[in-house]
Amino acid sequence: MLETDVLIVGSGPAGSSAALMLSSYGIRNIIITKYRWLANSPRAHYISQRTMEIVRDLGISDEVIAKAAPKEVMGDVVYCTSLTGDEIGRFPYGMNHPERMSEYAKASPCEQCDLPQHLFEPILLSNAASRGSHPRFDTEYLSHVQDEDGVTVTVLDRLTKQTYLIRCKYLIGADGASSQVVKDLDLPMAGKMGKSGSISIIFKADLAKYVSHRPGYLWWIIQPGANIGGIGLGLLRMVRPWNEWQIVWGYDIEKEEPSLTDDEAIAICKQLIGDNDIEINISSKSLWTVNEMYAEQYSKGRVFCIGDAVHRHPPSNGLGSNSSIQDAYNLCWKLAFVLNGKAGSGLLDSFNEERAPVGERIVKRANQSVREFSTIFSALELDGKYSTETMQGSINALSEGNEKGAVKRRDLRSAIEYKAYEFAALGVETNVRYHSSAIVGAESAIENKIDSSRDEDLHYYPSFTSGHKLPHLPLVINFLIYG
Repeated sequence: MLETDVLIVGSGPAGSSAALMLSSYGIRNIIITKYRWLANSPRAHYISQRTMEIVRDLGISDEVIAKAAPKEVMGDVVYCTSLTGDEIGRFPYGMNHPERMSEYAKASPCEQCDLPQHLFEPILLSNAASRGSHPRFDTEYLSHVQDEDGVTVTVLDRLTKQTYLIRCKYLIGADGASSQVVKDLDLPMAGKMGKSGSISIIFKADLAKYVSHRPGYLWWIIQPGANIGGIGLGLLRMVRPWNEWQIVWGYDIEKEEPSLTDDEAIAICKQLIGDNDIEINISSKSLWTVNEMYAEQYSKGRVFCIGDAVHRHPPSNGLGSNSSIQDAYNLCWKLAFVLNGKAGSGLLDSFNEERAPVGERIVKRANQSVREFSTIFSALELDGKYSTETMQGSINALSEGNEKGAVKRRDLRSAIEYKAYEFAALGVETNVRYHSSAIVGAESAIENKIDSSRDEDLHYYPSFTSGHKLPHLPLVINFLIYG
């Protein structure tokens, strides 16, 4: 039997960051994954300012920044009929918005960046291992039993087919949206899985001639079928500028799952790019579903769950890996305090109280962002099924110099600006207010009055009230100059 202080199940952003944090705090830990290596596709990619603050706190910001695409390359969110087709609108992404730059700069000393998950995870886990964590690949969690002093976990070595036991004081379930740990704990869940179907295609193609002069982060593509399933619209996403990409296209989840050959995947890529002669090399393709589910409780006894295991939602707003890392950040310092004798085990109760409401909020916000794409279809009068001819006619009407054209342009502009709730939602990312029994002075604290003219989802409200993120302030060292 192996023994450790904390066993972590799952090596995604939640699990790998938990291993890094615990190792940085001097806590013995083992991290296991049933897979032979880390993420093999880009998956999550957006790193928020708050997560970059955590990255900086962990001492790995230089590595992350060196491999990430900076905000300047992230550019705009673009709406078009294809990459080479009609561009009907742009929205500056986050910190790139000229009207929001100063607000983002005042919110944090760190900037947003883009680092795909398959490049981010190795940074997290390699640093965790170098600081003392023990990663074990091809090791599958099977079950656990709790007692007053710890948790005994049964695992399977998938190479030797042998089972063995790991004894730990605490167990962290970071094993994703199909979490076996969550199932074994029988945590109460709310919401629905499998709301719509999505096709993901990762491919390589040199598209620099189309985008290097007009940087775009996410290219939302309006074509017939774009409003069926998926995440609101067809999507072309920059993975690495400007030769590695991801396409997301929807399918009707009520029908049979599509079988997708490489030739069919290439056809979809060329269709959304709008260039039948471009050379495309498929890296991978997969099907996945859009979920709207969250756990109402994150732990039982000595077992805690974090990340996608407890909040399952589409990638809208880029909340997934960011919230997963923030779950780990909230939990791991508390585990360290308890294990080092600096706090009683009651401190761990605050993890549920503080993070479960955040999980509910982000699941609802991400799914609402998917639904809000309907305003763009409505502005273009493309509700329901429509043909290429109908779509093109509606887009052509945008340039008409009459009242009808003016109304359509106004409606479309309003619909695109409304997507600020997905692409410039600084408040969603930063206005996290914890309320728990562990917060000193929380009961007597007076909340800052919220300016009702500024939307709390869009704008950051700094506060020194207990339970709030400490506001960013430049530190000035006063000194006297003697002449």
